[in-house]
Amino acid sequence: MKVTLIVTTYNSASSLVLCLESIKNQTIAPDEVIIADDGSMNETKDLITSFNKGSDIDIIHSWQKDIGFRAARSRNNAILKSSGDYIVLIDGDMIIHSNFIQDHIINAEYGFFVQGTRVLLSKKQTKKSLIQNKTKFSFFSLGLMNRKNAIYSQFLSKAFINKKNRINGIRSCNMAFYLKDCLNINGFNNDFVGWGREDSEFIVRLINSGIKRKNIRFCAIQYHLWHDENNRESLARNNLILEDAIKNNTQWCENGIKSMKDDES
Repeated sequence: MKVTLIVTTYNSASSLVLCLESIKNQTIAPDEVIIADDGSMNETKDLITSFNKGSDIDIIHSWQKDIGFRAARSRNNAILKSSGDYIVLIDGDMIIHSNFIQDHIINAEYGFFVQGTRVLLSKKQTKKSLIQNKTKFSFFSLGLMNRKNAIYSQFLSKAFINKKNRINGIRSCNMAFYLKDCLNINGFNNDFVGWGREDSEFIVRLINSGIKRKNIRFCAIQYHLWHDENNRESLARNNLILEDAIKNNTQWCENGIKSMKDDES
């Protein structure tokens, strides 16, 4: 199984460098890494170029023009560039545990997508980590906001696997699915512009298509660097798109990956 790791980012090179360092330190490396860039300036491009020169991992830079928050389309761009059978999604402000990719491979299961958790770093710990280039954390580290999510245990992970379909707690910052299942519903919905709900709507359609949810804990751990909240002025509009998908049992979005392929032809 070829694994593609897709990392979303926007004008946050200082966080992205820590994320890339944690990717470089994986016990099992992803087969490819694609940065889904929602229109960052040249600092991000320069970082990726520099990282590629000093690492065995080849980072693919997927960039789109900055005309507002378009995370759905940015992820679709990256998925179009991927060659993997299995897609793991994270955000560029995440520092991942050294076994992160290994854990996702272990938990991959046909007919399911995987939803993981995250550990929140405090503002103080985030600032310290950015200054010191710190990428190593554990349950005992200072500045963890929800410490229980930092417990790493294969035994507990197997014991607490949950396979209940629901859309609460959906976070694309720690999510994995088979590429064929994603393409079967036409990927993310490009109608989502502005922060919020594009990941939940994607999962609603995935569940409607017959793919079930698998929740994992105590493995695939990631540490979320603190930042100011995103602008939520588009949330009301995005909620309506999500509600429509739920109400109509939608599986396919018209404005998804296929429309982007058609534009290229």
